Amino acid sequence: MALVSPSILSADFGNLDRDIKMINASRADMIHIDVMDGVFVPNISIGFPAIKSIAKVAEKPLDVHLMIVDPGRYVSQIRDCGASIMNVHYEACTHLHRVVQQIKDAGMKAAVTLNPATPVVMLEDIAPDLDMVLLMSVNPGFGGQKFIPEILNKTKRLRRLLDETKSKALIEIDGGVNLSTGADLMAAGADILVAGNFVFSSENPLDTISRLKDL
Repeated sequence: MALVSPSILSADFGNLDRDIKMINASRADMIHIDVMDGVFVPNISIGFPAIKSIAKVAEKPLDVHLMIVDPGRYVSQIRDCGASIMNVHYEACTHLHRVVQQIKDAGMKAAVTLNPATPVVMLEDIAPDLDMVLLMSVNPGFGGQKFIPEILNKTKRLRRLLDETKSKALIEIDGGVNLSTGADLMAAGADILVAGNFVFSSENPLDTISRLKDL
């Protein structure tokens, strides 16, 4: 059974309270929040005030994915916004081990994201310290992109690496997730499926989340 993290990047921001309450009522396990700075990725999304507002309504843990330059600057702010998981990009952290320890010291779970072209071996020395690894299955910055098929093999490689390093980190996948790609990802060793456009553009988001959950 998959863990499901609906991405509010695809929610209706004019009715965000409604959409968060929908997730509360669903079988989803957490809420995925993408923070983009227009520098690390070519888009801008939301900041601290919006995350705080979401936290006031959310009844699921907040999985905050920072697609920003030098995310280590904002550990305390992300914690104070109510995040349970702080997710930083390997490519954005000069001193990744330090950032991971700062996240854990702040009382959050530490996650690291890899862009599609970044090999999983880059996490070999830090894998035992991680609670989650997110593999981007699209290039980050925009919702609704097409799934990159090679990520299936990458997921298998990451599963082997986590097993070899005795890491308890969960594998999360973000980008182009639907029932078909989700089933393939679960078979490849994924634990958590992030779904934005697939959930929020569906006729029945509650049913869509439930069907992803049952993969």
